[in-house]
Amino acid sequence: MYRKLSLFPRANYAREEYRYSSERVLRNLSTAVERLGFLNPNECPVDDSSHISSDINPRAGDRFGEVVALQTQSQSSWSRNLNSNSTYWTNSVYYRNGGSSWHPGNNIKIEETLGEFDSHCEHYLLKKALESMESLENMGHVLDLARLLRLAHLCGEEYTFLGEDKALQEAKVSLQRKITTLVYHSDANYVKYYTDLLVEEFDAFCRQGNVRKAMHTMDTLASLSHVVDLARLLRLAKLCGEVEASQEAKVVHGKISSLGCVLDVSSYHVLIEMYSNCGLMNEASSVFEEMPEKNLETWYILIRCLAKNGLGEDAIDMFTRFKNQGNKPNGRLFRGVFYACGLLGDVDEGLLHFMSMSKDYGIIPTMEDYASVVEMFALPGLLDEALEFVERMPMEPNVDVWETLMNLSRVHGDLELGDRCAEIVEELDPTRLNQQSRDGYLPVKESDVEKASLKKRSGIHGLARIANNRSHEYRAGDTNLPENDELLQLLRNLRTHMVEMGYVCQTKLALHDVDEESKETALLAHSERIAFARALLNTAPRHKFTIMKNLRVCTDCHNAFKIMADIVGREVVMRDAKRFHHLKDGKCSCNDYW
Repeated sequence: MYRKLSLFPRANYAREEYRYSSERVLRNLSTAVERLGFLNPNECPVDDSSHISSDINPRAGDRFGEVVALQTQSQSSWSRNLNSNSTYWTNSVYYRNGGSSWHPGNNIKIEETLGEFDSHCEHYLLKKALESMESLENMGHVLDLARLLRLAHLCGEEYTFLGEDKALQEAKVSLQRKITTLVYHSDANYVKYYTDLLVEEFDAFCRQGNVRKAMHTMDTLASLSHVVDLARLLRLAKLCGEVEASQEAKVVHGKISSLGCVLDVSSYHVLIEMYSNCGLMNEASSVFEEMPEKNLETWYILIRCLAKNGLGEDAIDMFTRFKNQGNKPNGRLFRGVFYACGLLGDVDEGLLHFMSMSKDYGIIPTMEDYASVVEMFALPGLLDEALEFVERMPMEPNVDVWETLMNLSRVHGDLELGDRCAEIVEELDPTRLNQQSRDGYLPVKESDVEKASLKKRSGIHGLARIANNRSHEYRAGDTNLPENDELLQLLRNLRTHMVEMGYVCQTKLALHDVDEESKETALLAHSERIAFARALLNTAPRHKFTIMKNLRVCTDCHNAFKIMADIVGREVVMRDAKRFHHLKDGKCSCNDYW
């Protein structure tokens, strides 16, 4: 069979001593077998090999796939007659050396199965590799650490955090237990080598933005008794927020809490923004409340996060709480308040706060503050008031002010005002306009492109993420779903109740040249509605669920969601390309503006 080499001389010495001890045990057993008359002792030559299964030499390569082993011949035919003690010896050597087979009669079959296992891993055939491992265990052979880690690495290639089948999840947990048990009895330097490799892989996955594989690597490191440090966990937490991975975000927060270390203010900020980007404002508020100390940046982050999630009134209340505690706001905190007032559509209160900047706190408004007020007017569509405010500014407006008004004018369909602002921007700073802006379109930000690319690389997919941690993906008009008829029938039944509550289908949003009934059917088959129906069928009654959409939700679906959520008595969180919508009791947190 195979014999494993250690990394350092001291460990090699310990293994040599163990080998000589094994020789003595074998000789004694051979003598005992002879005296009992089971077989001829001449047929049982004692070999000096330890009959250890193949293993990977850490010094020979940098990944799990490179195997360097020393093969020795095994002639211990006596073990065929030690039925009652074979399991004990197998386990003893396994625990000491990372894999074993004390059944020489099965050596050829074991080697063949090991070859099949390696081939399955090489071709990413996870289920077949698991079957090969089970076959080896039935023959009394336990895989070495390197092969177990290779199999764990293969598990990471499958989508095994959300939406996995029960058998695969059980196999993953069993594999982690095997690794943990084997590590406990392995050489520390040998384990450290693979731990360092996995830490490097974890860092690489974080740099690539692959949240799913980073999470799986973190689980494997835990099996190796290695705790990921705070800096790496915070990096992963920030990444979870950027790709809106809500379930993974909770796991990362739990890992951070289990460290038991004292977090600084900036670490709490990462957690608040992570939960906010995932639409989990209750969790974000909980993190805020448990902070031992807060600064101006903390309040600004929470106020802006509340506003982004459609909780404008809560954001204004938080600012009032800030002032009642005797704190003095700065200009940046006021800009967060202007943003909240703009999303809330309450520009009158926003103007009161703008006037109080200089009157109550002696803050002289800067150009950035004026641009924020222009945004506050333009966000709810008050473009004339925004233009009037710009023209009455006590200073000459800069390119930021005109660019803000240009973009929001085009968002609300005022192309004439948008083109007028574009001409001014062209005069002030021609580099601000790309070809899209000059042609009258909304410019695509590089940050938005990078964010979309990051979501694709993250491994976190699906439009509907429902309460049992399963993820499903749907496309508009897709009729190939096995449960398609059931989902559409549920939506038709809901539409009947919706009409009774005053719902009117906006067929003008269906841009196909078909009759009205066909347009209604087309709107009924929008991906977010299919996801809604699937969530109703697969979650417990009254349970909250989340729907993620890669485009902006249409007006008809938004109105339908408010009524459907009220009919079924559910709280629904919907994330489109623009913002989060929290739907409850027939109302939406965006106040019908998004």
